[in-house]
Amino acid sequence: MTAALSLHDATVRRGEAEVLGHASLEVQPGEVVGVVGPNGAGKTTLLRAALGLARLATGRAELAGRDIAGLDEAARAALAGYLPQERRVGWNLPAWRIASLGAASKPPALAQAVALRALERVGLSNLAERGVLDLSGGERARVLLARLLVTGAPLLVADEPAAGLDPDAQLLALDLFREEAARGAAVVLTLHDLGLAARTCDRLVVVGSGRIVADGAPAQALTPQVLRQVFGLEGTLEATSAGLTLAARRVRS
Repeated sequence: MTAALSLHDATVRRGEAEVLGHASLEVQPGEVVGVVGPNGAGKTTLLRAALGLARLATGRAELAGRDIAGLDEAARAALAGYLPQERRVGWNLPAWRIASLGAASKPPALAQAVALRALERVGLSNLAERGVLDLSGGERARVLLARLLVTGAPLLVADEPAAGLDPDAQLLALDLFREEAARGAAVVLTLHDLGLAARTCDRLVVVGSGRIVADGAPAQALTPQVLRQVFGLEGTLEATSAGLTLAARRVRS
C-alpha cells in the first residue's frame, strides 16, 4: 500500500538553527496518527515539512508516493487538506461559505451542499447563515474543521484541532477524524492532551527538540522514559474502562 504521507530524512533550518532534524515518517490510509510533544518541540514544523510548506535542507517529502517538490498547488490540494493552528478569518462571510472553500473546485451548488452537510456534522447546521466573525471562537474553530472535512482529501492534517473547543466539541472533532479514517483517509493530528491523544490515535509520534523521539502504538510511544525525557513527567499510561489514561505528575526539579 502506498503511504499517504512520507518524510525521508527531512531537516528544516531556521537561519543557523536546526528546528527539525533528520525526521522520517510514513502515514498509511486509514490511520489516525497523533503528533505530540511540548511547546516548541517542532510538531508544526514536522507537519509543514510533510506538506511542502517548509523548505527542506535535507531529505524529501511525498504525498501518495509523489515527490511534493514536483506537485503544483492544485495537485497538493487534491492529495491533502490542512487545518493550521492559526484560526484567523478575514471576512465576515456566512459559515457555509467559509466551509465551502474546502470544495473550491466543485460547482457552486455542489460545494454549498457539501458545506452544509459538513456543518451538520460539526453541530453547526443552525448557524450556517451566520457570519463567522459573529460566532464564538469555538464555533469558528468548528467552521474551519468543517472546511477541512469538505475537502474529502485522502490525507487530512490538523494542527491542534482540539484547541479552543469545549470538552464535548473536542470529542466530537476527534470522533469525526476517526470517521474519516474509517472511510480510508489518512489522518495526522497534533494534540497537547496526551491522554486524549492516546485514546484517539492508532499511533503516536513523539517530537522533542526537533527530533522524532518515539513512534508507535500509544503505550509503546509514551513509555515512562519518554514521558520523563520529553515532557518532564513521572507517570504511565493505564488501561481503564474509558480507554488509555495518563497518570502522571511533574518531575520535581
